[in-house]
Amino acid sequence: MINVQEITSVNEIDTFIQNNRLSMLYVSQEDCNVCHAIYPKLKELLNNYPEIKLAHIDARQVEAVAGKLLIFTVPTIILFFDQKEYLREGRFVQFEQLEARLEQLYKAV
Repeated sequence: MINVQEITSVNEIDTFIQNNRLSMLYVSQEDCNVCHAIYPKLKELLNNYPEIKLAHIDARQVEAVAGKLLIFTVPTIILFFDQKEYLREGRFVQFEQLEARLEQLYKAV
């Protein structure tokens, strides 16, 4: 089972990205049905990629996340590799494409 870090401030975002070579942020909101549908699928997918560390951010709790990461919709998934944004998915996530990109990155690392 994947361990998910809950981020509750903008400062924690930078720390999380700096401390993890492969870091993924999942930004959602409590009242978002799509967010609730995607989250379990994402966690299940990441079980196959243990080097990727996952953090969850509730956009209503950490309102500054939208400006910091230029998020216009939820859910948003952002993967960082060596502190640089590698991929971003918003709203409707194509899991086949996401898995292919993760596989490609894993082979390169």
